[in-house]
Amino acid sequence: MPSALCASKKRYRALTRGTKPEAGPNAPVVYWLSRDQRVRDNWALLRACDVARANDAPVVIAFNLLTKFLGAGARQFGFMLRGLRELEGAAKAKNVTFAMTYGDEPAIAIDALAKKIGAKTIVCDFSPLRDGLKWRKELAALCEARSAHCEECDAHNVVPCWEASDKLEVGARTLRGRLAKRYPEFLHEFPEVPDDLPKYSGPALDAVKWDDIIAEALSRGQAVPEVTWAIPGETAAHAVLDDFVNSRMKLYEKRNDPSKPQALSGLSPWLHFGQISGQRCALEAKKAVGKASPPAYESFFEELVVRRELSDNFCYYSPKYDQIEGQKYDWAKDTLRLHASDKRPYLYSLEELERAKTHDDLWNAAQRELRYGGKMHGFCRMYWAKKILEWTESPEQALKFAIYLNDTYSLDGRDPSGYVGCMWSIVGVHDQGWKEREVFGKIRYMAYDSTKKKFSIPDYIARVNALVKAAKADFKSGESSHAANPGLFKINVPAANKRKATEEAQ
Repeated sequence: MPSALCASKKRYRALTRGTKPEAGPNAPVVYWLSRDQRVRDNWALLRACDVARANDAPVVIAFNLLTKFLGAGARQFGFMLRGLRELEGAAKAKNVTFAMTYGDEPAIAIDALAKKIGAKTIVCDFSPLRDGLKWRKELAALCEARSAHCEECDAHNVVPCWEASDKLEVGARTLRGRLAKRYPEFLHEFPEVPDDLPKYSGPALDAVKWDDIIAEALSRGQAVPEVTWAIPGETAAHAVLDDFVNSRMKLYEKRNDPSKPQALSGLSPWLHFGQISGQRCALEAKKAVGKASPPAYESFFEELVVRRELSDNFCYYSPKYDQIEGQKYDWAKDTLRLHASDKRPYLYSLEELERAKTHDDLWNAAQRELRYGGKMHGFCRMYWAKKILEWTESPEQALKFAIYLNDTYSLDGRDPSGYVGCMWSIVGVHDQGWKEREVFGKIRYMAYDSTKKKFSIPDYIARVNALVKAAKADFKSGESSHAANPGLFKINVPAANKRKATEEAQ
């Protein structure tokens, strides 16, 4: 038997009771791909390959396309689908078949596909979010009913979420050490996906009509059109990573200056859709540390690994991760409750916020960067969310508005990091109590006057104005200009997945 590709048995776990992996020439292994949409550096796919190789079986990658998901529009669906189109070709090169299922009951759809092709083993991506947990639980029940095996594999985190901690962590300071102890076990190079797997030859699977599917998704979600600068897929993701570690990581210590966006990695859209592995990013950054500096690398590693995995920890162990009650600690909930009736200096409707119609030029620029660029600078995101708390009727409304705007316009919305970012800003998650004040209570406050001392607000606004102008032109022409990229970095690959821009909603 060949040595295991997914060597650590702690990276995956069974979801069904009393079953074991089974496969064979006429019983392929199904990998239900959802969160980690790539072929390269994918522990879940490698785990599926392990089961397949041990039983001389083929592997079928299955993806279920929902009609809607948490406010995602053309911007997010277009990016995802074009990336999946590239993935299908990469899988084919490894003798792995790609299949698409459809509908808003993914567990039923994936199980139906598995039954059709005779699969007795399904490997699933891990996600800490409620919908994913619910769907995997439903799929496991369907598999148990027919004595099939179902398991999940955490291919998103360096240290699997359930291995990193068995409880809700207070913050980065308590999780950091736990993760560090496990890096020798989990933070290592990936093996290649084998290219000698048996080819699937079972019942015919419908060809994916990519052009039709993409056109329908864009039409359905055209209120938030695609951004043309962000080229989807694994190839582009690795180009962004290469550019960052070799040319821009040396700037990372200046990442909190929104007027100098090149200091950021820019990887979040590709990381969110799993088009690149966070572990791969960490490995490549370590190799390139000599081109930057140890402090720059360490700061990047902290954000890439510790903070992202802290977000997964919060969402996994706090199911109400997008609600005030998701905050475990009473000091924050009590202080927000105590100050809920405080008079707000300004009150804005959701529409006014969405259209960036406030009195605050910095906030308006941050919202316009999000709306037209599909990303917002991380420092501005903190200010943006805290001002929503200050300018809305209640903490509950503030959190609802912030999550809606982020999920609607950001390429990396609907992500644990996004939920935790809003919860940190508005509800004090992973933070401590500060000096008490109106509206905020003991929640950390950010003021315009102190913020303008940290960076040049006029320079940031000028950059956003240039971005908006370029983005509007790109929406009309379908072209992609450098100025429309919030990070102002180049993606050095042919724009094979070029988007057709639309003029609607602009």
